[in-house]
Amino acid sequence: MKNNIKTSNNRQGTSYKARGYAGYLFLVACTFCLALAGCKIYKFTEAGGLPAYVKTINVRYIENKAQYINPQLSPRLSDKLRQKVMSQTRLTVTNVDNEDADLDVRGFITDYRFSTSAISGQQVATNRLTVSVHIIILNRKAEDNNEPNEAKKEYDISRSFEFKGNQSFQQAEADLGDEIIRTLTDEIFNKLFSNW
Repeated sequence: MKNNIKTSNNRQGTSYKARGYAGYLFLVACTFCLALAGCKIYKFTEAGGLPAYVKTINVRYIENKAQYINPQLSPRLSDKLRQKVMSQTRLTVTNVDNEDADLDVRGFITDYRFSTSAISGQQVATNRLTVSVHIIILNRKAEDNNEPNEAKKEYDISRSFEFKGNQSFQQAEADLGDEIIRTLTDEIFNKLFSNW
């Protein structure tokens, strides 16, 4: 009788282990599928992200019209956006002065400001840097392809970046510089190519 109970428990234990392993495999498969689906958001080399008639793009210099100006932000953001468009789309990036590109992307930094985000014991615990960009997309081929509503789109993008209260603004700008450029570039890119 004792042997039967042990055997029964062993089988049950094995059954639980098998179910646990199957569940683990199912989770891995789901994660893999979601990861593949997530990659589609950033890969616009297929016609699904843009109308097929759009072949060229002009990414203009993003001007800085904020009250406080970080002199490195505009050139770095403009360059990074051009590079991302070149490497992750099927579009040909044209010369900045070209007025004949199918898509014309321009924009300007509207806000760049520091504020206190948390106080602890009458001391500043964390500060925040907020950066906002206004983007304008002109689609020169929209009218020819009976899509007048697609001729001009405008978007506002705003992101905040936290940093320690004991850091100076200059230190925060230096530490956050790469993250700011990467985040804003990704946000602008997604606005450009995900809403067609």
